[in-house]
Amino acid sequence: MSKKVILLLETATTACSVALCEAGDVIAVKEINERNVHASLLTLFIEDVMKTSGKKYSDLDAVAVSKGPGSYTGLRIGVSTAKGICYALDIPLISVDTLEAMAYGILKQEKIHASSFLIPMIDARRMEVYTAIYKADLSLIEPVTAKIVDSNTFDHYEDNRLILFGDGSYKFQEVFAGRSFIRFLGFENSAAHLGYLANKKLSNGDIENMAYFEPFYLKEFLAGKPGNFPQT
Repeated sequence: MSKKVILLLETATTACSVALCEAGDVIAVKEINERNVHASLLTLFIEDVMKTSGKKYSDLDAVAVSKGPGSYTGLRIGVSTAKGICYALDIPLISVDTLEAMAYGILKQEKIHASSFLIPMIDARRMEVYTAIYKADLSLIEPVTAKIVDSNTFDHYEDNRLILFGDGSYKFQEVFAGRSFIRFLGFENSAAHLGYLANKKLSNGDIENMAYFEPFYLKEFLAGKPGNFPQT
């Protein structure tokens, strides 16, 4: 696999996270999990990661960004920052599906049984989440969707082991209390989870057309009365 140096940006959720990887291995990371800080901290974190790693901007072979779904504002900031760096350095832009990166991240974080199904969840609003379902080898069982979850949502998976994680999962702990086939794990999004997937895409020449690439918002942003618009 290629030994490229890739700058990684994760801004799809409340996490503002920047990392640097070389040959898919993370060599520096700077992050905070706090709402509405992406605009003020993202570029500072990039500078910090470059300094900590001892790398120069001229060493970068690509920039990878978590493409969504997730926060409209966070995604817009992350993608516009990634594009700006790519244009300035004339290097490729790579996009990584946020939910797939979360699934990869939980596999690195926890010991997961090979028969388990991974269900990353990003909070949308009320009882809705952005989610998908993966096998432990990251193959997709159910595609990315905006799903309203209730106590019966996963009944057809009761013969399987389900792992729910991500900031959208916590509100369902009471809903699924007593369901032995459902397990909740603590998890925070991180740019570090993008490294392997981004390096693999770059090695395969799977890069974005910067002129046309947009974040995967999944749902349109609709302004309205307070309390009636998607979480940003």
